[in-house]
Amino acid sequence: MKILKFGGTSVGSAERIKALLDIVNPQEEQIVVLSAVSGTTNALVEISQAFLLGKKDEAITLIKKLKDSYEALLQELFTTEEGLKNGHQLIDYHFNLIASLSNELFTPVEEKITLAQGELISTALFYFHLKEIGVPAVLLPALDFMKIDEDNEPIVPYIGEKLTAVLNEHPGNTLFITQGYICRNSFGEIDNLRRGGSDYTASLIGSAIQAEEIQIWTDIDGMHNNDPRVVKNTTPIAHLSFDEAAELAYFGAKILHPQSVFPAQKYNVPVRLLNTMDPQAAGTLISENGGQKGAIRAIAAKDGITAIHIHSTRMLLAYGFLRRVFEIFERYKTPIDMITTSEVAISLTIDDTRNLEDIIKEVNDFGKVSVDQDQTIVCVVGDFGANTHGYAARVLDAVKHLPVRMISYGGSDYNVSLLLDTEHKVEALRSLHNRLF
Repeated sequence: MKILKFGGTSVGSAERIKALLDIVNPQEEQIVVLSAVSGTTNALVEISQAFLLGKKDEAITLIKKLKDSYEALLQELFTTEEGLKNGHQLIDYHFNLIASLSNELFTPVEEKITLAQGELISTALFYFHLKEIGVPAVLLPALDFMKIDEDNEPIVPYIGEKLTAVLNEHPGNTLFITQGYICRNSFGEIDNLRRGGSDYTASLIGSAIQAEEIQIWTDIDGMHNNDPRVVKNTTPIAHLSFDEAAELAYFGAKILHPQSVFPAQKYNVPVRLLNTMDPQAAGTLISENGGQKGAIRAIAAKDGITAIHIHSTRMLLAYGFLRRVFEIFERYKTPIDMITTSEVAISLTIDDTRNLEDIIKEVNDFGKVSVDQDQTIVCVVGDFGANTHGYAARVLDAVKHLPVRMISYGGSDYNVSLLLDTEHKVEALRSLHNRLF
């Protein structure tokens, strides 16, 4: 069994939906995981925000606008009376459901119900398209088997057990379609995976049933060795280890969410990144032994970083100081990206600033705090194990003309991370690329 995930651009038009059969092979055992049609989730977020703010009329206008776009999609996708009938009944049901939520108190529960409609619509549209052209397929509701616990963590054994049972109900069928992103929480309510969305769904499904391979189809031919939007002559990387891919994804490679790597790594299921627009391109294979010893593999950058510098009012390394600092971030559920220390100070970075004011207020009780915003982490990924030498020097030499604010090296065998003002990001990426590749 292979798991094939397609993002919003891959189902962004009737033409793209029809073109999925150029990749999907109904003769092979495959589970196809679909995102919402491109632009839908953003529109549903906008609708939800209008409802939450009590702007019912504005929300209804937005609902009509989104529904009209689907009406146009139906006319291009279906060619038979039955197909059009199925399509119209589908979107009437889902958009009437969204509109009906305005009749009750709109809470985060109703918001998650609203956000789930995008994937429910896209999968049903693809299923009805296959039905119209005579391709056998089974539509599997993800809400029947995707579940998270009270800590919002997916329950992989539960997913495997329930999904296997559902698959066994359809002996002889080879093509299955299901939704990415959506799930049920520990209360049985409709929820979502948030981190990584549909990529995460594909990885969880593939891991839960020990699939042969997880394929993530996007609009770029694999993970590149730098950001092709700002750096010329980047190339896709043929083979990466799970650890390397996770570092790159976490520190800015947009093609894959880092959370998506972990289930596949834990259950040792290979992940392949492929290009919907160029199905023949080799893409990138991510597997346990994909790393290249003694080599620098790629560069990535993560924007929206805030640096917090804490200068101790006492001796920094006094017993319990670091524990008190980390406990504050843990209490506010704020992950730390980078950290450096000296005798009298500690500097760290975060990308979630929702609780920044409260964090600073608490840290001020035992240290002087300064904050730098509009920062970027530039991450160089490769083999930086104990037996390698010279690579860190090459990295630093490449950015010696730029004001580097922090350096993180040694915490991982797979990266050297640098913190710079965001205004220097593009120059750093280009200079590193020229020096390292």
